[in-house]
Amino acid sequence: MTSSNQRESQRLFDYFSIIGLSPDGGLEPDRLQGGAVVVPPLERSYKARVLGHYPDQTPTAMPFDHHAVQMLCLPRGLQFRTQKHVLEPKFHPFLVTKGDGSRAHGFAYVFYEEVNSKQICTAMHTLQSVYLTEMSSSHAKASSGATPNSRDTRSLPRQFRLSAPKSPAALHFYDITKDQLYVAKCIALVGQHPYVYAARKFLKGLYRFFIQCESSGVSLESHVYNLLYEVPAPPPGRCVAFSCVGKTHICHRPTSHELPLYEYSLREFFSCLGVEYVVQLLTCVLLENQVILVSCDYNKLMLVAESIGTVIFPFVWQHVYVPILPASLHHFLDAPVPFIMGLQCSQDSRDTIQIPNEANLCLVDVDEGTVEVPEDLPQFPHRSDFIQELTQLLLKWEVPTGKLDRNLNEHHSQYKYRRRRKYSWSHDSDSGVSSTEGSISGSHSSITSLPPSTMSSISPLQGPPNSTRSQHFDPFPQSPHLKEITAIVKKAGVYDSDEVDRIKRERDSEMMEELKFNNAVREVFLNRFVHMFCAYDHFVIQPNCQETDMEQWLSCRESVQNFDKATFLSDQPEVHLPFLSRFIESQMFATLVDHKILSNWGKHDPNLRIFDVRIRLLRYDDSLVRTPSYETCTTVRETEQILEKRLSHIDYRAPAPQPMDPQAESCTQFNPGHFPLLDRIALNKEPHKSKKRSCHAWRRRERQERHLEHTGLSGDQRDRVMHEAKSKLQPKLADMSPAHMAQTNWKFVEQLLKECKTRTKRMLVEKMGSEAVELGHGEGSLVGVEENTLIASLCDLLERVWAHGLQSKQGKSALWSHLLNFQELEECNDSSKPVNPNFLSPVPQNTTPKISSLSPLSEIVLSLKTGNISGLGFLASQLANNFDLSTMALETESAPASPTKSPSNTNSLRKKSLQERWPSDRSIDRRSRPSDPGVPTLRPLPISVTFDMRNVLAMTEIKTQIGYARAWVRLSLEKKVLSKHLTTLLGDSELLRSLYKRYAFLRCDDEKEQFLSYLLSLNAVDYFCFTNTYASTIVPYRVVVFPSRKLSGASTSANAWVSLGGTLGQTSNIPVPRSQVELVFQHKNLGLLTTLRIGHDNTGMSPKWMVEHVLVRNEVTGHTWKFPCGRWLGRGIDDGSLERILVGELVPSHITSDDLVESCRTPPRCRSPNVPGPRRADLRLTVPDIQQHLGDSVNSLVKYFYKPEKERGSLTLLLCGDFGLVCCLEQVFSYGFKSTRFFGKNLYLWDYFERVQQHFEVVLREEMEREQLTGIARDSRDHGLASMAEFVSLVSRINASSTHLGKDDKFQLFVCLAARAHLLPRILLPLQRSPVTSHMYDDSSFLRDPQLVRDLINVLSALNDFEITLESSLTRGID
Repeated sequence: MTSSNQRESQRLFDYFSIIGLSPDGGLEPDRLQGGAVVVPPLERSYKARVLGHYPDQTPTAMPFDHHAVQMLCLPRGLQFRTQKHVLEPKFHPFLVTKGDGSRAHGFAYVFYEEVNSKQICTAMHTLQSVYLTEMSSSHAKASSGATPNSRDTRSLPRQFRLSAPKSPAALHFYDITKDQLYVAKCIALVGQHPYVYAARKFLKGLYRFFIQCESSGVSLESHVYNLLYEVPAPPPGRCVAFSCVGKTHICHRPTSHELPLYEYSLREFFSCLGVEYVVQLLTCVLLENQVILVSCDYNKLMLVAESIGTVIFPFVWQHVYVPILPASLHHFLDAPVPFIMGLQCSQDSRDTIQIPNEANLCLVDVDEGTVEVPEDLPQFPHRSDFIQELTQLLLKWEVPTGKLDRNLNEHHSQYKYRRRRKYSWSHDSDSGVSSTEGSISGSHSSITSLPPSTMSSISPLQGPPNSTRSQHFDPFPQSPHLKEITAIVKKAGVYDSDEVDRIKRERDSEMMEELKFNNAVREVFLNRFVHMFCAYDHFVIQPNCQETDMEQWLSCRESVQNFDKATFLSDQPEVHLPFLSRFIESQMFATLVDHKILSNWGKHDPNLRIFDVRIRLLRYDDSLVRTPSYETCTTVRETEQILEKRLSHIDYRAPAPQPMDPQAESCTQFNPGHFPLLDRIALNKEPHKSKKRSCHAWRRRERQERHLEHTGLSGDQRDRVMHEAKSKLQPKLADMSPAHMAQTNWKFVEQLLKECKTRTKRMLVEKMGSEAVELGHGEGSLVGVEENTLIASLCDLLERVWAHGLQSKQGKSALWSHLLNFQELEECNDSSKPVNPNFLSPVPQNTTPKISSLSPLSEIVLSLKTGNISGLGFLASQLANNFDLSTMALETESAPASPTKSPSNTNSLRKKSLQERWPSDRSIDRRSRPSDPGVPTLRPLPISVTFDMRNVLAMTEIKTQIGYARAWVRLSLEKKVLSKHLTTLLGDSELLRSLYKRYAFLRCDDEKEQFLSYLLSLNAVDYFCFTNTYASTIVPYRVVVFPSRKLSGASTSANAWVSLGGTLGQTSNIPVPRSQVELVFQHKNLGLLTTLRIGHDNTGMSPKWMVEHVLVRNEVTGHTWKFPCGRWLGRGIDDGSLERILVGELVPSHITSDDLVESCRTPPRCRSPNVPGPRRADLRLTVPDIQQHLGDSVNSLVKYFYKPEKERGSLTLLLCGDFGLVCCLEQVFSYGFKSTRFFGKNLYLWDYFERVQQHFEVVLREEMEREQLTGIARDSRDHGLASMAEFVSLVSRINASSTHLGKDDKFQLFVCLAARAHLLPRILLPLQRSPVTSHMYDDSSFLRDPQLVRDLINVLSALNDFEITLESSLTRGID
């Protein structure tokens, strides 16, 4: 629509047009609008025409679009009415959108004119007769088919009889002999700026000027010419005053540092929907759902669409945007893309709207004030606080916080009622605009658009309208009865013209109030986005502008990742992740990031510029990354003062309209009552250019005068002040004495130390939970804070500490830049590595070292130091593919290099398989391990800064320096070495002196020691902030199997395998190398490990294998899990299991690797699953002991579900771990169990279950046969038949799906599945009654004692109130 910003600022409006019934054409139905024969002729749509537009063409604007303007001015086509309808003029804005995305703002004023053409009236009467004939015939067929003896002789339905004039159907009946026919007509303005107030005032005043036909020296052409040619659009930061058909109006334009121009009423927007629904609609728009707006008022459709579009600033809706969808384009609703569309329909036709896809749809009923959102819509961040802030703002401005408050509803009902008493035939118009608005004025609820009396009556500052207040009726020349009534009102003294003039003078102040309220609301929304994305620029992946130009970047835009999403989300509170993870994938967010990158080449987006300015004002300094807490808006008053100051001074006054040619002096000399076509020749004459040049020169001089007036200085004084300001120099802190330096920086250092103490305390209290409350640290402001937010705030603090006093900034993250410099020095000082010969001899001049000759790790370091991070994604993926992280665990900083490695192999990271790497690894291990080669060992991981840096650099999902720094801090915090690493990092005083100035925080020894001591206190609690955050990273795991030391079970000839399961996923079966007890594999992050399956295929000469323990270590975080087993794997031994399900427990960090390995060489204290064996025979648990253990395990499970979700531990450990539910129920079922046999194998609990299953099957079969014979069904609940059937089904499923599991593992699986199905307390009574129980249990057992069984039922029934969710690794093959 526009070509440049300069052209946009030339004219206030570009075109004036007239749309209506062509005088030369006939009554042509609009087929696109769906004019069916079954609809009365007055309800049908007819083709409208653009009768004229002025001027023909504007050089600074787009060509006039006849079709678009005609459709949007009259979206339902040309409408006909009679005197029985409400014939009030209506105003509504609209948008004209071109294929290239450019837009023009249009403003339509629709009114009705009397039809004098006999041809049109006759055609309408003919259509009416045809319609009545069709209705009569259809009614007759329906009557004859329904009742043969009917006495109904009427030829027409009752509702069309003239004797019932008040019926709704008779309202649309046209009688050519009695009714006067009216047709819709529209005058419109089209421009490049959304000046709603000016357009409404001008169109309303022009129509009033035409209606009143007062004698004047100017004509309609004079007013239109003055607006189009002589009123310029104000430049940014200026105001223009002009004559708006006899009334002065002021237009302003914000500067480039303010929010864009917006003149729709946000007051009415909130009154229609309310705060709750506005926030829901905002969420749907930000997540790019399909949005449909429904209203009977075109103005409300535009109001809601434009309002929601302005409150999402700085983001811009990037998809289909049609606020007013013409009836001919309703098929656009089938588009499978995000859109915002507005549908005009009456209340009765709402149910007939056909919407093809409702799963992703947000339906907004503007008239009813309701919003229907998709089911899976996430909550907006800080939703409750945001709603509270908006509600307080609305209450301050006396805006109803509901969809419409009681007073406003009373006003509308009273207004409708008065109109009905005035027009006995009137009803709610369906012409597309609500009939509840004032006459002549548009339906826009803005104060300046309503009649004076109505305007004052609905002012939010004055409360509800006064029923005794007079109403001003604009006379219609075609309605003599209305003229007589108006004259009577004036004569009676009710119509006070002085009062009306006074209210008109107040319009500018009321417009000011609307603008202030709009500004306040928009500032609140912008403040929320500024706080949510105040760190977004740190995660933007900037290209290397020196090597890549804008065209090259745009060509590969789709294939390059421009935003570090993983790191950004890792800083956000967990409750906000559902919304933010979807929003950063939206097109509007991607567009904002693209604009940020394009600003490197000088393409500055105005919205982004404002957004970045607000972010810089929010930050303490350039290194602040985020502000996690909710903060209310504080910029409303400041921006409001700027608005008041600009509107209080007029920068330019446009000339008043002047008389034109005598031929165009009168608008009513022909065909009175009909808006005429204007003089096309007169309105196409451009004004003289010298006038425009003088105008611009005058405005430049005035701007200079205004600036000097604002500063209070003369021109010479201003130049002298500017020169002195530029000549001032900052004092050099490097030249200060240490005492002066300490005094200058003491406040800053003290604040940093205080903040560090506060944040570490918050983190400790949040982790300690109830224990912290008992210790007296349970303040309400410290408990329950999101852990992820606290860790992100700690990262912010570290960034600010490391950014203070830098000599020169090397990257976006000062901490990571320091780490890179430290790593480079470490590599240079490492004497164990061979020296590269390239650095020993000078390189020939004709040879240039290539970056590609370096290793991927060296390339990453060099890229980060030089600022060229455009290719970090490729380098990181290359490093992950070519660098086996498993070898890191075998190399310490002090370990010498292998003599078998050549220098070239040391400097290049070739890709090798695990089988190729293991021989050299084992050769290294043999030098340090004991002489016994058959004993497995677990060498400790290196504890160094560079080791953790290499792990972080291998993460392919991180793209920015901020991301690497955050990952390194989280990893160090989880490993409890953050304080140790930072102490090592800050121990290099020479590096600190080269990087930081003397007054820097890191060079203040005492404060630095206190800072490190605060961080050391975080080692008192356990964090899993790295493991739980980076769920998609690839992690190496080391598995060490400790077999029995007995020769018969120390090894197996079968093909063994393991499978791990954790909180974030599980692996498939991973083969264990033959004759090996150790393996390393890489897999997507499994989270915190919970279960391990180990088994083999029972092949070979000696497949039996006795496994004591299995250790699994995360080679990045160093976490080690111990899985006790103590059971055989193989057929014909133990319970014949080929597969075991082991439940692990995290090994405390204070246990060394040697102690852990030594403990794993002995048989486990508790075997998995727990069964009575030789090692536990000496326990001899009593009945009270077993009851105590079972009660404790159930209580632990109940406490687990009552804890907050973030404080819960491992449910699998509570079920299957030591003294878990499975262990305790084993004790219950094993007490008194006759397992020992003199002949044959010993019995297991699963043997008992299988025999009970067989007995239950017989009972169920007999019961089924009895029902078939007698036809009487017994209550299954009384006799436990349903529980029996469920027991039989569960045992059958376990046997069918777990063929390799042993009997004890099947029992463990049964207990877990039965607890999930709440079967345990229900199956105990059937088990007690079973004869199998009396045969296989002693009299003293639990199952044969009725009182003990009742006690068991009472204890286990406590679990029926909770939904138990089992890990997929436990139920693999069954669910």
